Amino acid sequence: VQLVESGGGLVQPGGSLRLSCAASGFTFSSYRMSWYRQAPGKERELVARIANAADDSTEYLETVKGRFTISRDNARNTVYLQMNSLKPDDTAVYFCNAFYKGWGPANDYWGQGTQVTVSS
Repeated sequence: VQLVESGGGLVQPGGSLRLSCAASGFTFSSYRMSWYRQAPGKERELVARIANAADDSTEYLETVKGRFTISRDNARNTVYLQMNSLKPDDTAVYFCNAFYKGWGPANDYWGQGTQVTVSS
């Protein structure tokens, strides 16, 4: 199982970035996919979540609503996070997460993270 994030970097306030998370080793379309972030000295927090392919509903951290959009491409086994109007408070390491709970134990996978720095 692999989750490989990309697309992070340094951006000025008000700028945009698109994060990608390429998944392999599991049935991507069956999994709920999420983006979390962790800033220095803070706890990891959920940024955005998209349900599995059968549902596709989304939810967002209140402070990113209207600025961030999560989407998934089940043909490419990839989940995206489009981030617009970035603010310095968005600076963090962003992690991709895949979660599935069937009848047995849950499967919960994490990527290695990608750094997003918003600074002038």
